[in-house]
Parts: sequence; C-alpha cells; structure tokens
Amino acid sequence: MGDPKFPRKKYETPSHPWEAERIRREKEILHKYGLRNKREIWRAETFLRRIREQARRLLAMAGEEQAEKEKERLLKRLARLGILPENASLDDVLALTVEDILARRLQTLVYLHGLAKTPKQARQFIVHGHIAVDGRKVRVPSYLVRKEEEDKITYSYSSPLNDEMHPMRPKAEEKILVKKEET
Repeated sequence: MGDPKFPRKKYETPSHPWEAERIRREKEILHKYGLRNKREIWRAETFLRRIREQARRLLAMAGEEQAEKEKERLLKRLARLGILPENASLDDVLALTVEDILARRLQTLVYLHGLAKTPKQARQFIVHGHIAVDGRKVRVPSYLVRKEEEDKITYSYSSPLNDEMHPMRPKAEEKILVKKEET
C-alpha cells in the first residue's frame, strides 16, 4: 500500500528530458497560466492522457452495452467539469488539449473573472484563503471548477479583499480589460 505520508505521484514525467520544442512549449504554458512548475503541466497532461485512453478503448468496444454506459458516464463527467459541451462525442474527447484542462483550473478562472490582476496573483489569493467557491473557501489553485460552480467564484466572506476599497483588489476597468482579452 505504501506510506500515507508519501502519496503516489499523480503525474508522469516526459519520456525524454531534453526536447527543446517541448521545453519551449511548457515555458509558454507556465507563463500563460501562472503555474508554479512543470509538474502542474504534467499532471494536466496525465489527466488528459487517461481520459483519451478511455475514449480510445470505448471507441474500440463500440456497440457493447457496457461501452455505451461508460461512454455516457465519461461524457457527462467532462460536461459537468465544463471541459466539453453537453452534446459532445468521443471524437471531441480525442481532440482535447492540455490548455482545455488548464482553463478549468480555479487559478485561471479567478484571473479570467477579474478577481485578480494576474494569474500569479490569482494563485496567491487562492493559497492565502481569499477565494471562495459557492461560499466555501478553496485553497487549491489546481481545483477543477465544475460548470455550475463557475459563476459562484467570489472573494471569501472573511477576506479583507471583500472590501471594494482594498488596494490589491482589481478595479472595475481592469475587469473589463480581462473580459476583452478573452474574446
């Protein structure tokens, strides 16, 4: 079973450590999403890899009753997370990218909703307990926000950032700029 102090890794490292193209791409993603290190990218890649493996296996088992149930469960799960639309197919699962997964992280959504000025500041707000999802404090930047929770991301009730006049809180015009960058 293993020691509970040392949990099993939730990611797989790249097969070759020194690929210039992969390193460049990972650096861009690190900067864009304000991630702490490459392990966070590898976790998202591993999550995506497992989902895609399941989709390929289900495509191979097409027509079987159990495969149809699993396919429905997988698509509902991805729709609930907001990664795919409601009427998606297994081909859409195979077309997913790492950025689709990273876009559903709490850190990214806090920044995109204009609650922080930068992705790094969004991470800091979350870790320090200033952000709540559906009235519940969440201190994990990699928390995958479900679609129904997305509109319920706010400042924590006990946070000093709840005050409109707090100096670190983004102003209204900064929120508008972030929304324009999205489109």
